[in-house]
Amino acid sequence: MANDITVAAEPRTTRGKNEARRLRAAGSAPAVVYGIGQDTLTVAVNPKEVVRILHSKTGHNTIFTLAVKGGENTPVMIVDWQTDPVKDNLLHVDMKRIDLTQRLVVKVPVHTLGEPEGVKIQGGLHEVITREIEVECLPNEIPEFLSVDVSKLAIGQAVRASDVPLPGSVRLVSQPEAVISHVVTMKAEEVAAPVAGAEAAPAAVAEPEVIKKGKKDEEDEGPADEKKKK
Repeated sequence: MANDITVAAEPRTTRGKNEARRLRAAGSAPAVVYGIGQDTLTVAVNPKEVVRILHSKTGHNTIFTLAVKGGENTPVMIVDWQTDPVKDNLLHVDMKRIDLTQRLVVKVPVHTLGEPEGVKIQGGLHEVITREIEVECLPNEIPEFLSVDVSKLAIGQAVRASDVPLPGSVRLVSQPEAVISHVVTMKAEEVAAPVAGAEAAPAAVAEPEVIKKGKKDEEDEGPADEKKKK
């Protein structure tokens, strides 16, 4: 993963809710930087730049350089953030310093490839259980996403975390038996079948009643015609 993004930051000397409100009113967002044995640093950043990173393909796994005015320039990752539930504005962000020579644990999205045989041939349902797994790797080797082929899955079969191919020196941290996705039977169709049969039954019974009623009408009409002839 290329470390080609730089975000400028202003050091902060005060903390608290009032200071945070002042920063937001001025178009900045309060942030905290910590990690790799150094002191925690409070800064202010441009929220638009942080949101752009969060919405990128690599999301919060993106490694970028935080350039603190008059201070350090260090590789960091976003580890936590808060947004306004109504306006969706960035309220606060936590960043962790990254040592590019040390392996770290991150969560990476998993994409399923292909249509399972259990769906297209057996009429089953493909359910995705887990959309990401934890892996360990060097910072510059963090995958954008991982992929696993599910086209051979039949009903009752599953792909697990251990089935996901890992590139380079990436190592699985999640439980190997964790289910990524599986194919199950369509229970809804099994329940619907008896209901459809039950609806057809009254129609079959109704027909003799109509015929019987017709015969009765004919019998009632017969004597009336005969009386008229008399």
